[in-house]
Amino acid sequence: MSDSINGAVSLSDIESYFCDDYIHFGDIVNPSETSDHQAGVIWELLSLRHGSSVLELGCGYGRISNRLAEKGARVAGLDISPILLKKAEADAAERGVDVEYVLGDMRSLPWRDQFDAAFLWYTTFGYFDDADNERVLGEAASSLRKGGLLLIDHPNHFDSLRYKFPVCYITQHKNDARIDIFSNDVLSERSNLERIIVRDGCVRRTHLSYRQYGFSDYVRMLRSAGFETVEAYGEEGGAFTSDSSRLVVVAYK
Repeated sequence: MSDSINGAVSLSDIESYFCDDYIHFGDIVNPSETSDHQAGVIWELLSLRHGSSVLELGCGYGRISNRLAEKGARVAGLDISPILLKKAEADAAERGVDVEYVLGDMRSLPWRDQFDAAFLWYTTFGYFDDADNERVLGEAASSLRKGGLLLIDHPNHFDSLRYKFPVCYITQHKNDARIDIFSNDVLSERSNLERIIVRDGCVRRTHLSYRQYGFSDYVRMLRSAGFETVEAYGEEGGAFTSDSSRLVVVAYK
């Protein structure tokens, strides 16, 4: 279960959440054309070109990393889930691309001064307490060469204020269902997700939460981590406003 003091999730929470069930519903939530488009957005925001070296933290089953490799980038992906990484490697082999997939914790990275760019996509930042979240940013900075870029895609917490919580979403795949129940904790400033999986006659429950950060928080943390400038965008790289569903941050080392 989550930490009762600060709400941060444990590694076991994360591993339970990002399991085979996550892959099972993946193409329903993010169909191929959506992933193609998102990879293109990331390519542009990070100013990637053929031969650019890029690191995805929390790469999951490789739906973005493998597409960037197809575009000509030299890609590495890190994730804590061996199940998701196995799927990522199989997909890379099917696509005929070479991606360095590494099992590990984003709070402690094996690379130093190696990449032109790094990114955390699709709400992959904020799982830990504030100290460890900032540690992730410091590790990301250390993995980048001077002049490198870091991109973070996160829900816009101002936009979430429009909703009356809890909010429930249901995803179906054939005879299986995924029920996601979102709620906000105003004291810990975290969003909480309770996920119920109904699959093959079995019911499983998992929990995940992430810290809600605003742009001023990102500027403070990223400058402390060693980045010089920080920019804000809305979803797909558009202008960021209070009504934007996403906050996309791009920081320059």
